[in-house]
Amino acid sequence: MAKTGTTTQGLRAAIERSGYYPALVAEAVEAAVGGEPVASFLVHQETTFDANEVRRHVTVLVLTATRFIVSHTDEQAADSSSPVPYATTSTESVRLERISSVVLSRVVANPESYKPGTLPREVVLTIGWGAVSRIDLEPAACGDPNCEADHGYTGSTTADDLSLRVSEAGDGPDTVRQALKFAQSLSEATVAAR
Repeated sequence: MAKTGTTTQGLRAAIERSGYYPALVAEAVEAAVGGEPVASFLVHQETTFDANEVRRHVTVLVLTATRFIVSHTDEQAADSSSPVPYATTSTESVRLERISSVVLSRVVANPESYKPGTLPREVVLTIGWGAVSRIDLEPAACGDPNCEADHGYTGSTTADDLSLRVSEAGDGPDTVRQALKFAQSLSEATVAAR
């Protein structure tokens, strides 16, 4: 479950409460943060189902005065590369001025009766800094249904470095609130960094 806070001790406590390999996750995050004070954070644990396996993973987002840090830890079952289960942890540190977009999508029920301040049913936080782009292509066509000419391709490029979905049903209302707070803190920090 996601937790937010504003202190290094709060970050460590949230990682421990997630219960997902806390010593491993905390060591990786603390090494990436270094000596910088933590301004805000979000810890999100998610369970996914892959064929006949249940997999857990945790994403930790940290905001400092100068950087956005993302850490992701996945567990893997024993396989041909390892006779025992193992976990992979990665961290990336991004200077705030490199963040090109912070997109917050909100899903609300009964939009016709929406009242300001009502908690969304779910939020999707997408953060782009140029490390990963996705290209979606499709054949181009003209308006003539009988045309057989090759019109090439059309498409779009999307910055998609990180996308994190938090829902009230799966994660609880507090988690949705915490994700909203982190998104706001990150948006404000990227404006200040320019």
